[in-house]
Amino acid sequence: MTRSTLPSLTALSIFGSLTLVLSSCGSGGDGQDDGGSAPGDGGELTPIEVGVLPIVDNAAIYLGQEEGFFEDEGLDLTLTQAQGGAALLPAVVGGEMNFGFSNVTSLVIAESRGLDVEILAGGSGTTGDADEDFAAVVAPDGSDITEITDLEGASIAVNTLSNISDSTISEAVEQSGGDPSTLDYVEMPFPDMAGALSSGDVDAAAAVEPFQTLILDDGGRAIFSNYAYPVEDLTVATYFTSADYLDANPEVVDAFSRAMAESQRHADENPDAVREILPTYTDLDEGVIDQLTLSRYPAAVNRDSLQEINEISAKTGVIDEEIDLDELFSEHTITE
Repeated sequence: MTRSTLPSLTALSIFGSLTLVLSSCGSGGDGQDDGGSAPGDGGELTPIEVGVLPIVDNAAIYLGQEEGFFEDEGLDLTLTQAQGGAALLPAVVGGEMNFGFSNVTSLVIAESRGLDVEILAGGSGTTGDADEDFAAVVAPDGSDITEITDLEGASIAVNTLSNISDSTISEAVEQSGGDPSTLDYVEMPFPDMAGALSSGDVDAAAAVEPFQTLILDDGGRAIFSNYAYPVEDLTVATYFTSADYLDANPEVVDAFSRAMAESQRHADENPDAVREILPTYTDLDEGVIDQLTLSRYPAAVNRDSLQEINEISAKTGVIDEEIDLDELFSEHTITE
């Protein structure tokens, strides 16, 4: 597959600088715990800081904060928004935050490069329906691309090169009988994809909500969801911490995992509550919110799907070789 010249922010920059610019929302906290007591000991809540994004996928943790699930576990939760996922991995590994949110391919890449991270709980998951998911490869109105194999030779916009979007698309094209080496991936931010499709700068785009809905409302066509196919029941993103923080604060990590799992279950069972909380931390218009295809919010991580991501990442050159998946999991991980 072909990849266009990388701009300044690429998959490599995820693991570069540990100096970040972040905007905080919540009740403060220094991002560290002394590890000396269990959460809630002595009636005091333990402060934790979690890095999130202003996207639909993070609705569950906001609902959990609103419902008091973290307080119930003795935790004083601060949510710190980053504008892009590239900031969150180094922030957690560098000790600036206690926990973060990341797609699973980025975590596999991190582990392959010697960054010791630990997956704790599910974040977002595919609906399992390749025709109706919260992410899709979309083509503009009037395009000749109507099915997966039509992507051969196409230029496809992805938000980050050598990551979850291009690797799963390439695998889907190959599994459908096409030649992934003919694909030309172009890196650009999600908000720029609609304009690039309209102008003909790219033939297709790997869009997520709400950008998928905006493109479809403008006459675009969804070809397939690369989260629902080729990997079955894919856990797309998870909440994680660093091995250092886990080793120093195992009881805090367990409390966070329990509260996060409860938050995920609550969101998965209450889609109306998800839509209602979105305006509190995103700039989404209510009309768009009503049309969104929501992700699933799995409490547990589907380990089998991560192994497939591991294999696809190695096969497509995202990582040099498969990692030992056990390094991403511990007794603190909530798995199926």
